[in-house]
Amino acid sequence: MRFHHAILISCEIPWDSNQKLIVDLFREEIRSTLKHGFNNLYIFGTAGEGYAVDTARFHEIVEIFYEETQAKGVFPQVGVIGLSTANIIERIRFAYETGFRIFQISLPSWGALNDTELMTFFRDVCGGFPDVEFLHYNLPRAKRVMTASDYRRIIDVIPNLVATKNTGTTVSGTAELMKTVPEVQHFFGEAQFPIGCLYGECSLLSSYGPMFPSRTKVFFEYARSRQFDKLFPALREYLDAVDDVLSPTRDKSLIDGAYDKMLTRLGGVDLPLRLLSPYESFPEEIFQACRKILHEKYADWMHEEG
Repeated sequence: MRFHHAILISCEIPWDSNQKLIVDLFREEIRSTLKHGFNNLYIFGTAGEGYAVDTARFHEIVEIFYEETQAKGVFPQVGVIGLSTANIIERIRFAYETGFRIFQISLPSWGALNDTELMTFFRDVCGGFPDVEFLHYNLPRAKRVMTASDYRRIIDVIPNLVATKNTGTTVSGTAELMKTVPEVQHFFGEAQFPIGCLYGECSLLSSYGPMFPSRTKVFFEYARSRQFDKLFPALREYLDAVDDVLSPTRDKSLIDGAYDKMLTRLGGVDLPLRLLSPYESFPEEIFQACRKILHEKYADWMHEEG
Protein backbone atom coordinates (compact mmCIF):
# COMPACT_ATOMS: atom_id res chain seq x y z
CA MET A 1 0.00 0.00 0.00
CA ARG A 2 1.20 3.50 -0.81
CA PHE A 3 -0.29 4.96 2.39
CA HIS A 4 -1.16 3.60 5.81
CA HIS A 5 -4.52 2.35 7.08
CA ALA A 6 -6.31 5.07 9.08
CA ILE A 7 -9.36 6.98 10.25
CA LEU A 8 -9.27 10.47 8.75
CA ILE A 9 -10.91 13.41 10.55
CA SER A 10 -11.52 16.99 9.39
CA CYS A 11 -10.81 19.96 11.63
CA GLU A 12 -13.32 22.76 11.08
CA ILE A 13 -12.42 26.44 11.37
CA PRO A 14 -14.08 28.60 14.07
CA TRP A 15 -14.94 32.16 12.98
CA ASP A 16 -15.97 35.08 15.16
CA SER A 17 -18.70 37.55 14.19
CA ASN A 18 -16.17 39.48 12.08
CA GLN A 19 -15.14 36.32 10.20
CA LYS A 20 -11.78 36.18 11.92
CA LEU A 21 -10.19 32.98 13.20
CA ILE A 22 -10.79 32.21 16.89
CA VAL A 23 -7.28 30.99 17.56
CA ASP A 24 -7.67 29.47 21.04
CA LEU A 25 -10.78 27.55 20.01
CA PHE A 26 -9.10 26.21 16.89
CA ARG A 27 -6.20 24.95 19.01
CA GLU A 28 -8.68 23.36 21.43
CA GLU A 29 -10.43 21.54 18.59
CA ILE A 30 -7.17 20.11 17.23
CA ARG A 31 -6.11 18.99 20.71
CA SER A 32 -9.53 17.41 21.31
CA THR A 33 -9.28 15.47 18.04
CA LEU A 34 -5.85 14.14 19.00
CA LYS A 35 -6.98 13.36 22.56
CA HIS A 36 -9.73 11.13 21.15
CA GLY A 37 -7.03 9.09 19.42
CA PHE A 38 -7.52 10.40 15.87
CA ASN A 39 -3.98 11.02 14.62
CA ASN A 40 -4.78 11.47 10.92
CA LEU A 41 -6.43 14.87 10.64
CA TYR A 42 -6.71 17.59 8.04
CA ILE A 43 -7.81 21.12 7.30
CA PHE A 44 -9.40 22.79 4.27
CA GLY A 45 -11.55 20.13 2.68
CA THR A 46 -15.01 21.25 1.61
CA ALA A 47 -16.27 20.87 5.18
CA GLY A 48 -13.27 22.88 6.35
CA GLU A 49 -14.07 25.74 3.95
CA GLY A 50 -10.96 25.27 1.85
CA TYR A 51 -12.86 26.82 -1.04
CA ALA A 52 -13.62 30.01 0.91
CA VAL A 53 -10.45 31.14 2.69
CA ASP A 54 -8.27 33.93 1.35
CA THR A 55 -4.47 33.78 1.39
CA ALA A 56 -4.06 35.54 4.73
CA ARG A 57 -6.44 33.16 6.50
CA PHE A 58 -4.83 30.19 4.77
CA HIS A 59 -1.37 31.17 6.03
CA GLU A 60 -2.50 31.82 9.61
CA ILE A 61 -4.42 28.56 9.91
CA VAL A 62 -1.69 26.45 8.31
CA GLU A 63 0.90 27.79 10.74
CA ILE A 64 -1.26 27.09 13.80
CA PHE A 65 -2.20 23.63 12.52
CA TYR A 66 1.49 22.84 12.09
CA GLU A 67 2.31 23.95 15.65
CA GLU A 68 -0.43 21.70 17.09
CA THR A 69 0.31 18.53 15.10
CA GLN A 70 4.01 17.91 15.64
CA ALA A 71 3.73 15.07 18.13
CA LYS A 72 5.21 11.71 17.17
CA GLY A 73 2.76 9.47 15.32
CA VAL A 74 0.55 12.32 14.07
CA PHE A 75 -0.07 12.59 10.32
CA PRO A 76 -1.56 16.01 9.48
CA GLN A 77 -2.80 16.87 5.98
CA VAL A 78 -3.38 20.27 4.40
CA GLY A 79 -6.22 20.43 1.90
CA VAL A 80 -5.77 22.72 -1.10
CA ILE A 81 -8.71 23.78 -3.26
CA GLY A 82 -8.20 26.25 -6.11
CA LEU A 83 -9.39 27.27 -9.54
CA SER A 84 -6.00 26.90 -11.21
CA THR A 85 -2.86 24.80 -11.02
CA ALA A 86 -0.87 27.94 -10.22
CA ASN A 87 -3.10 28.80 -7.27
CA ILE A 88 -2.94 25.24 -5.94
CA ILE A 89 0.86 25.05 -6.26
CA GLU A 90 1.26 28.42 -4.55
CA ARG A 91 -0.64 27.22 -1.49
CA ILE A 92 1.11 23.87 -1.42
CA ARG A 93 4.46 25.64 -1.54
CA PHE A 94 3.62 27.80 1.48
CA ALA A 95 2.45 24.81 3.54
CA TYR A 96 5.45 22.78 2.33
CA GLU A 97 7.83 25.49 3.52
CA THR A 98 5.96 25.52 6.83
CA GLY A 99 6.79 21.82 7.17
CA PHE A 100 3.88 19.75 5.83
CA ARG A 101 4.49 16.69 3.67
CA ILE A 102 0.96 15.29 3.15
CA PHE A 103 -1.55 17.18 1.02
CA GLN A 104 -5.15 16.67 -0.04
CA ILE A 105 -5.91 18.07 -3.50
CA SER A 106 -8.99 18.49 -5.68
CA LEU A 107 -9.24 19.11 -9.40
CA PRO A 108 -9.66 22.74 -10.55
CA SER A 109 -13.41 23.30 -10.81
CA TRP A 110 -13.87 26.13 -13.33
CA GLY A 111 -14.33 23.57 -16.10
CA ALA A 112 -14.22 19.79 -16.34
CA LEU A 113 -10.74 18.53 -17.23
CA ASN A 114 -10.33 16.27 -20.25
CA ASP A 115 -7.98 13.27 -20.18
CA THR A 116 -4.94 15.25 -21.31
CA GLU A 117 -5.60 18.06 -18.83
CA LEU A 118 -6.14 15.53 -16.04
CA MET A 119 -2.70 14.04 -16.57
CA THR A 120 -1.12 17.50 -16.89
CA PHE A 121 -2.66 18.55 -13.57
CA PHE A 122 -1.28 15.59 -11.63
CA ARG A 123 2.12 15.80 -13.30
CA ASP A 124 2.45 19.52 -12.56
CA VAL A 125 1.16 19.38 -8.98
CA CYS A 126 2.46 16.04 -7.70
CA GLY A 127 5.58 16.12 -9.87
CA GLY A 128 6.49 19.54 -8.51
CA PHE A 129 6.81 18.12 -4.98
CA PRO A 130 8.32 14.62 -5.36
CA ASP A 131 8.94 14.18 -1.62
CA VAL A 132 5.28 14.89 -0.77
CA GLU A 133 2.42 12.38 -0.41
CA PHE A 134 -0.83 13.39 -2.12
CA LEU A 135 -4.40 12.31 -1.49
CA HIS A 136 -6.91 13.15 -4.22
CA TYR A 137 -10.33 14.30 -3.02
CA ASN A 138 -12.76 13.04 -5.67
CA LEU A 139 -15.96 15.07 -5.65
CA PRO A 140 -18.65 16.23 -8.09
CA ARG A 141 -17.96 19.93 -7.42
CA ALA A 142 -14.73 19.52 -9.41
CA LYS A 143 -16.94 18.93 -12.51
CA ARG A 144 -15.23 15.58 -13.19
CA VAL A 145 -15.52 12.59 -10.90
CA MET A 146 -12.56 10.30 -11.51
CA THR A 147 -13.26 6.63 -12.18
CA ALA A 148 -11.20 3.61 -11.22
CA SER A 149 -9.74 3.48 -14.75
CA ASP A 150 -8.80 7.19 -14.50
CA TYR A 151 -6.90 6.47 -11.30
CA ARG A 152 -5.19 3.43 -12.83
CA ARG A 153 -3.85 5.59 -15.66
CA ILE A 154 -2.68 8.34 -13.28
CA ILE A 155 -1.02 6.30 -10.55
CA ASP A 156 0.97 4.28 -13.05
CA VAL A 157 3.00 7.44 -13.76
CA ILE A 158 2.53 9.46 -10.54
CA PRO A 159 4.28 7.55 -7.71
CA ASN A 160 3.42 10.05 -4.96
CA LEU A 161 -0.35 9.94 -5.48
CA VAL A 162 -0.87 7.62 -2.53
CA ALA A 163 -4.53 7.89 -1.55
CA THR A 164 -8.02 8.93 -2.61
CA LYS A 165 -11.03 10.26 -0.76
CA ASN A 166 -14.36 9.12 -2.19
CA THR A 167 -17.59 9.88 -0.33
CA GLY A 168 -20.23 9.60 -3.06
CA THR A 169 -19.43 6.26 -4.66
CA THR A 170 -21.99 3.55 -5.37
CA VAL A 171 -21.54 -0.02 -4.21
CA SER A 172 -20.24 -1.03 -7.64
CA GLY A 173 -18.03 2.07 -7.88
CA THR A 174 -16.51 1.31 -4.50
CA ALA A 175 -15.78 -2.26 -5.52
CA GLU A 176 -14.27 -1.11 -8.81
CA LEU A 177 -11.87 1.28 -7.06
CA MET A 178 -10.72 -1.47 -4.72
CA LYS A 179 -10.18 -3.98 -7.51
CA THR A 180 -8.63 -1.67 -10.11
CA VAL A 181 -6.26 0.39 -7.93
CA PRO A 182 -5.70 -1.74 -4.81
CA GLU A 183 -2.27 -0.29 -3.98
CA VAL A 184 -3.73 3.17 -3.31
CA GLN A 185 -5.30 3.76 0.12
CA HIS A 186 -8.96 4.64 -0.49
CA PHE A 187 -10.74 6.66 2.18
CA PHE A 188 -14.50 6.05 2.06
CA GLY A 189 -17.34 7.61 4.04
CA GLU A 190 -19.13 5.53 6.65
CA ALA A 191 -21.75 4.09 4.28
CA GLN A 192 -19.32 2.70 1.68
CA PHE A 193 -16.41 1.85 3.94
CA PRO A 194 -17.68 -1.66 4.82
CA ILE A 195 -18.22 -2.40 1.12
CA GLY A 196 -14.62 -1.46 0.38
CA CYS A 197 -13.42 -3.70 3.20
CA LEU A 198 -14.95 -6.72 1.48
CA TYR A 199 -12.31 -6.30 -1.24
CA GLY A 200 -9.22 -5.54 0.83
CA GLU A 201 -7.62 -2.85 2.93
CA CYS A 202 -9.22 0.59 2.80
CA SER A 203 -9.66 3.46 5.24
CA LEU A 204 -12.41 5.52 6.85
CA LEU A 205 -13.15 9.17 6.27
CA SER A 206 -15.21 9.79 9.39
CA SER A 207 -17.73 12.61 9.42
CA TYR A 208 -19.17 11.44 12.74
CA GLY A 209 -15.99 10.65 14.68
CA PRO A 210 -16.06 13.96 16.60
CA MET A 211 -19.56 13.15 17.91
CA PHE A 212 -19.08 9.40 18.53
CA PRO A 213 -15.32 8.83 18.86
CA SER A 214 -15.42 5.46 20.64
CA ARG A 215 -18.10 3.97 18.38
CA THR A 216 -16.16 5.16 15.37
CA LYS A 217 -12.99 3.41 16.51
CA VAL A 218 -14.88 0.19 17.28
CA PHE A 219 -16.50 0.34 13.83
CA PHE A 220 -13.08 0.77 12.25
CA GLU A 221 -11.61 -2.10 14.29
CA TYR A 222 -14.36 -4.47 13.11
CA ALA A 223 -13.26 -3.67 9.56
CA ARG A 224 -9.54 -3.91 10.28
CA SER A 225 -9.98 -7.36 11.84
CA ARG A 226 -12.49 -8.40 9.15
CA GLN A 227 -15.26 -9.12 11.64
CA PHE A 228 -17.96 -8.68 9.03
CA ASP A 229 -20.61 -10.31 11.21
CA LYS A 230 -20.22 -7.31 13.54
CA LEU A 231 -19.26 -4.62 11.00
CA PHE A 232 -22.49 -4.45 9.03
CA PRO A 233 -24.87 -4.49 12.02
CA ALA A 234 -22.66 -1.78 13.58
CA LEU A 235 -22.99 0.27 10.40
CA ARG A 236 -26.79 0.11 10.54
CA GLU A 237 -26.89 1.08 14.22
CA TYR A 238 -24.35 3.86 13.66
CA LEU A 239 -26.09 5.44 10.68
CA ASP A 240 -29.53 5.13 12.28
CA ALA A 241 -28.25 7.05 15.31
CA VAL A 242 -26.71 9.80 13.17
CA ASP A 243 -29.89 10.08 11.11
CA ASP A 244 -31.90 10.39 14.32
CA VAL A 245 -29.66 13.06 15.87
CA LEU A 246 -29.61 15.14 12.68
CA SER A 247 -33.32 14.75 11.93
CA PRO A 248 -34.04 18.43 12.78
CA THR A 249 -31.84 19.44 9.81
CA ARG A 250 -33.90 17.61 7.18
CA ASP A 251 -35.81 20.66 5.94
CA LYS A 252 -32.58 22.45 5.01
CA SER A 253 -29.89 21.68 2.46
CA LEU A 254 -26.70 23.55 3.26
CA ILE A 255 -23.05 23.26 2.28
CA ASP A 256 -20.90 20.57 3.91
CA GLY A 257 -19.29 22.78 6.54
CA ALA A 258 -22.65 23.63 8.10
CA TYR A 259 -23.16 19.98 9.05
CA ASP A 260 -19.58 19.30 10.13
CA LYS A 261 -19.45 22.32 12.42
CA MET A 262 -22.63 21.08 14.07
CA LEU A 263 -21.15 17.57 14.48
CA THR A 264 -17.97 18.98 16.00
CA ARG A 265 -19.96 21.13 18.42
CA LEU A 266 -22.20 18.18 19.34
CA GLY A 267 -18.98 16.34 20.18
CA GLY A 268 -18.13 18.85 22.88
CA VAL A 269 -16.02 21.60 21.28
CA ASP A 270 -18.04 24.81 21.52
CA LEU A 271 -17.53 25.76 17.89
CA PRO A 272 -19.57 28.63 16.41
CA LEU A 273 -21.84 27.41 13.62
CA ARG A 274 -21.13 30.35 11.32
CA LEU A 275 -19.44 29.95 7.92
CA LEU A 276 -17.55 32.44 5.80
CA SER A 277 -19.60 34.65 3.49
CA PRO A 278 -21.82 33.97 1.59
CA TYR A 279 -22.67 30.55 3.00
CA GLU A 280 -25.55 29.91 5.39
CA SER A 281 -25.14 28.00 8.62
CA PHE A 282 -27.70 26.25 10.80
CA PRO A 283 -29.56 28.43 13.30
CA GLU A 284 -29.05 27.90 17.01
CA GLU A 285 -32.52 26.41 17.51
CA ILE A 286 -31.79 23.56 15.08
CA PHE A 287 -28.51 22.83 16.86
CA GLN A 288 -30.30 22.74 20.22
CA ALA A 289 -32.93 20.36 18.82
CA CYS A 290 -30.16 18.01 17.62
CA ARG A 291 -28.36 18.31 20.91
CA LYS A 292 -31.54 17.39 22.83
CA ILE A 293 -31.92 14.16 20.84
CA LEU A 294 -28.24 13.34 21.31
CA HIS A 295 -28.28 13.78 25.09
CA GLU A 296 -31.65 12.13 25.66
CA LYS A 297 -31.08 9.05 23.50
CA TYR A 298 -27.32 8.59 22.94
CA ALA A 299 -25.63 9.92 26.07
CA ASP A 300 -24.10 6.50 26.69
CA TRP A 301 -22.47 6.55 23.24
CA MET A 302 -20.85 9.90 24.02
CA HIS A 303 -19.28 8.67 27.25
CA GLU A 304 -18.02 5.30 26.08
CA GLU A 305 -14.30 4.74 26.46
CA GLY A 306 -12.08 3.11 23.93
